[in-house]
Amino acid sequence: MKGVPVFVTIIVLAAVATMVGLGIWQLQRADWKNDLLATYQAASDQPAISYPAVPVEDNPPYFRKSSVNCLEILGWRAVSGRNANGQSGWAHIAHCKTSGAEGPGAQVVAGWSKSSADPEWAGGILNGIIAPDSQNIIRLVASKPVAGLQKSQKPSTDDVPNNHMAYAIQWFLFAGIALTIYFLALRGRNKRPTKA
Repeated sequence: MKGVPVFVTIIVLAAVATMVGLGIWQLQRADWKNDLLATYQAASDQPAISYPAVPVEDNPPYFRKSSVNCLEILGWRAVSGRNANGQSGWAHIAHCKTSGAEGPGAQVVAGWSKSSADPEWAGGILNGIIAPDSQNIIRLVASKPVAGLQKSQKPSTDDVPNNHMAYAIQWFLFAGIALTIYFLALRGRNKRPTKA
């Protein structure tokens, strides 16, 4: 039997160890995410909080009740969304000025409609639930829509990505495949006839 190729074996084992390590890390992340989602699910039963002037990305207050005093509309954006009945359409997000000084302001989902056209609303106080926002970390989804809009779908923890377990399985599969390929290649190498 031919000898085991040392260099290739070291490379393969190092790669497999890395993949297994990444799989274990994803399992730890899955536990962390499950705890976080449990916190988010309990948030709706907690008292309302002041809307954060500057949200912290590491610990945003998702799914907490809050309110925003929209002093002035600085702009609108329409994103695909659903209404309270699950119909597809457009969620209308107002970029609100919330104080006299320059600052980040607040993103507020004023409501839902079938049209992407900007609604006519000059601002005011809105109560709602803090939800994730892809551009600004958080936004307030209004509990009562304004300007003839319909109520947007209530924010749900089901919308928070939680793929860590799937990623862990993927890394473990990659490690298993790498080892299988290595052993098949090693077996094929040892079966080759040696020259006399």
